[in-house]
Amino acid sequence: MNSSKSPGLAGFGILKNTTCHTEKKISVFFSIIFMTVGILSNSLAIAILMKAYQRFRQKSKASFLLLASGLVITDLFGHLINGAIAVFVYASDKDWIRFNQSNILCSVFGICMVFFGLCPLFLGSVMAVERCIGVTKPIFHSTKMTSKHVKMMLTMVCLFAVLIALLPILRFRAYQIQASRTWCFYKTEHVEDWEDRFYLLLFSCLGLLALAISFLCNAVTGITLLRVKFKSQQRQGRSHHFEMIIQLLAIMCVSCICWSPFLVTMARIGINENHSKDTCETILFALRMATWNQILDPWVYILLRKAVLKNLYKITRGCCGMHIINLHMWELSSIKNSLKVAAISESPVSSKQINLQPLSTTEQ
Repeated sequence: MNSSKSPGLAGFGILKNTTCHTEKKISVFFSIIFMTVGILSNSLAIAILMKAYQRFRQKSKASFLLLASGLVITDLFGHLINGAIAVFVYASDKDWIRFNQSNILCSVFGICMVFFGLCPLFLGSVMAVERCIGVTKPIFHSTKMTSKHVKMMLTMVCLFAVLIALLPILRFRAYQIQASRTWCFYKTEHVEDWEDRFYLLLFSCLGLLALAISFLCNAVTGITLLRVKFKSQQRQGRSHHFEMIIQLLAIMCVSCICWSPFLVTMARIGINENHSKDTCETILFALRMATWNQILDPWVYILLRKAVLKNLYKITRGCCGMHIINLHMWELSSIKNSLKVAAISESPVSSKQINLQPLSTTEQ
């Protein structure tokens, strides 16, 4: 029953000695709420991004919109598939032996958990790299970062995530039913085999690496935007810089806060031989934290848009009793502004002309 080599029986080994129990009503409630809110928020974000993609078809912005659309679509399907399986498990009173005799459902659940966990992290890091290239190397970005190349990157990221998710199946290692009997993942109880440790460490290391790349690229992008702003000493792009920096900070905070507990917990289990008695509760809490990332991701693009920030800025200035300055610069495309200001800052001839012909008309 505890053998991990037999796909038909491997998933049921944990059912003999379950040390973690969850209250059915509360768990079902949380699962339905998470799935519903996730589906609605990601659907709204997809509608907004598709509308923006139809309106702006510049190469620079098209690449960002394609990557963002891929991220929210992945989150949407993650909520649909994983949420539906989780609700079915709860509705069946977590009786895996009755509806999972051949361990097919557990294998599908585990594959989806790994794929929809890693794919958004990979896409977030690719988006961070794309923004960093667009700000630091605008000419290279405008000529090389085409929609065709972005679609190829999206395909490669998805295929790589699928390969990682299928790796245990290809190695004849079945996904395991976890101690809470509510989800399937790599083996996390009594991990002794080196291959089981390898899968846990591979998942956690890839996730942490994606977060590190996102943090580094977003930091470089934010510093570059601030440096260009102070160097140009112009009002144009002021709103754009504010919008981009807020978005970068929000994306970094959401990803790091939501995913770090789960990734660190998986790494700790893969390294340590002995686990504490509260490992099951810790994993379940970390998993719910990671689920929130798929819910909050689309709201970064829904709420932190220039139109929303513009109205929020007006309300804030009005409440403070201060005069609202001219905000015509909000009408410009944020990505276009980034390329324009960065290109001007890199050109020595343009930097001399910028003092003679200011871009902004607010001082006239």
